[in-house]
Amino acid sequence: MIIGVFEMIRAELLKSISSIKHGFFTREDGVSSGEFNSLNCGYGSGDAPEKVRKNRAIAISKLGLKKSKLNTVLQEHSNVVAVADKTWTIEARPRADAIVTKEVGLAIGVLTADCAPVLFVDDVSKVIGVCHAGWRGALSGVLEACVLEMETLGANRSSISTVVGPCIHQKSYEVGPEFKNEFVIRDKNNVMFFCSSTREGFFLFDLPGYICGRLDTLSLKKNSYLPFDTYELAHKFFSYRRSTHQGESNYGRGLSAIVLVE
Repeated sequence: MIIGVFEMIRAELLKSISSIKHGFFTREDGVSSGEFNSLNCGYGSGDAPEKVRKNRAIAISKLGLKKSKLNTVLQEHSNVVAVADKTWTIEARPRADAIVTKEVGLAIGVLTADCAPVLFVDDVSKVIGVCHAGWRGALSGVLEACVLEMETLGANRSSISTVVGPCIHQKSYEVGPEFKNEFVIRDKNNVMFFCSSTREGFFLFDLPGYICGRLDTLSLKKNSYLPFDTYELAHKFFSYRRSTHQGESNYGRGLSAIVLVE
């Protein structure tokens, strides 16, 4: 079951955990216009910085926090994990694609527009994490790196629950043979995440399936995903691929965030 399918989506799996608040934010209820309409939270998008600041403040207020209590990173499709023990400024944000923390009241978040946001919670040890998992980051091990970094903060993987948020789904994700080969060379079993496209020689890639498959190998407590295709649901989510196909010059970024509470 999914709670709140408008401005902020909450997964039932995480909603039942009293020590956290979380949200997968849609593109609705912000102040940006045009291609960034309307809750664009990405400073790297080309949107006016003041509008992005306002949008991030709107989003974080829905978690009951002040805008200064949100940490994001400069994302590079890597497997690098940042440990957050204090609030950092946008200018000082580290280069990484995952964040972990055990600090109460400090929200951590990632920005996506087809890539998958993944939230991690160890409710026993009170350690949380968040990943920006596109195909490149997932293939290079960002999910596993996030779990390992959570363990350095005292987490136990058998107590970690995860939710894969809105991202591009298989029916919308056509790729070429070189893309498929990169996965199959790493592990021949990855062929299960591809099916033939209507175009000869092309394939459809199951990003959330691949991510869930990697999470399932980590002996975590429970893994789940949300059934929202960012490409298909234009009124709800930003999508890099959809914007490219429509000839748009730019695109917004959606925020997914999690915070430990008292």
